[in-house]
Amino acid sequence: MIRNFKFPLFLILFLMLTAFSYHRFYTAIFQINFVPQKKTVQITTRIFMDDFNDALKNQYHKTTFLGTEKETEADIDLMKKYLAEKFRLTINGKFQPMNYLSKEIEDNVLVCYYKINDVSKINSLTVENSILIEVHPEQQNIIQFNNNGTKSSLLFSGETTKGILK
Repeated sequence: MIRNFKFPLFLILFLMLTAFSYHRFYTAIFQINFVPQKKTVQITTRIFMDDFNDALKNQYHKTTFLGTEKETEADIDLMKKYLAEKFRLTINGKFQPMNYLSKEIEDNVLVCYYKINDVSKINSLTVENSILIEVHPEQQNIIQFNNNGTKSSLLFSGETTKGILK
C-alpha cells in the first residue's frame, strides 16, 4: 500500500521543485531617509546585479559588467544614467536631482548610495520608479520612506510606476 503512494508523491514533489526553479522573484528595494538635522535626503538602492546588467543592455544596447572584475567606468556611467532616468524624486512639487556617492556589492546585489542636499522640510514626496520593468514586467520596486521618524512605503510594479508620500 505504501509503495503505491511513493511514486505519485515523488512525482508531485519533483514537479513542485522544478516549477519553483524556473520562476525568479524580481524585486528591488529603495530606502529614502530624510535627515532634517543635515538637511539631506539619503537614498539607498538595492538591485540584483544580473537584472541591472540586463536592463542596461536592453536600454543602451551595450553589455555591462557591473559588480564584476570586468566593470569599467563606462559601466558605472551607464548605471548612473539609467538610475537618473528611471528613478526620480520630486520634493514639495519640485524635481530634485540625486547626487551619486558610491556603490558596493552585497552578495549579488548592487547597493548604490545617493543624496539630495538643501532639503529643509518634506511635505510631499513624489516617486517615479520604473527600474527593470522594461526587462521584467513582473518586477516589483519597494520604496521605504523615513521622514524624520515617520515611516511609509510604496510598491511599484508594471502597472504602477508613480506614487506620492505625504
